[in-house]
Amino acid sequence: MRILVFTLCAILGAATAGAEERALFNGKDLVGWTHVGKGEVVVEHGLLKTVGGMGLLYYSGERFGDCIIRVVYRTTTVDDNSGIFVRIPEPPKDAWQAVHTGYEIQILDNFPASYVLSDHQKKFGTSWHTTGAIYSMSPALARPQKPVGEWNTMEIELRGPRTLIRLNGVLVNDFVEGSTVPPREHSYEPVRGRRPDVGYIGIQNHHEPQTVLFKDITVIK
Repeated sequence: MRILVFTLCAILGAATAGAEERALFNGKDLVGWTHVGKGEVVVEHGLLKTVGGMGLLYYSGERFGDCIIRVVYRTTTVDDNSGIFVRIPEPPKDAWQAVHTGYEIQILDNFPASYVLSDHQKKFGTSWHTTGAIYSMSPALARPQKPVGEWNTMEIELRGPRTLIRLNGVLVNDFVEGSTVPPREHSYEPVRGRRPDVGYIGIQNHHEPQTVLFKDITVIK
């Protein structure tokens, strides 16, 4: 038994040691990134800061699949709204193209009282639009986002048609292409349909005064 445990640990250790990490944000500027839509994302004190919107900052140099995307972020109020986009098939001309052709992993801890609930949300709850949800397509399984001002680590694992999302070490989503999703009820909800296994990634800047800070966006293969 000890030999077996040792062997398994050695295999897992070797796999981890062999993983290649590449930071997409260098902490200095937006080299490699392109912004589309309203507002902007700026570099301030070594962090990415969302300003106004709705817009999208996406990594334009490469499409990604079969990898883990690690994003470290923090909010400034409980109402802050943002998102991390994956599986965008083509360079988006605006933020809405990313919404309708890729997946948005939501960042939104406090569901606004003014938000118009869809019939599906009224029936099944707001977990479809909270942090860790694939926006309106797959609900968050848990809500482990840390309090305002504390750093959160989100890991988005892309494995072929499967998307797994962990937030602060807790599995919050496990979605496979072809799974049943609720009907689209509002124009701002993403068009339904299969997303590609490989695509562009990005972060969303939402409307004023939403402010989310990002200090790490790293791809692990």
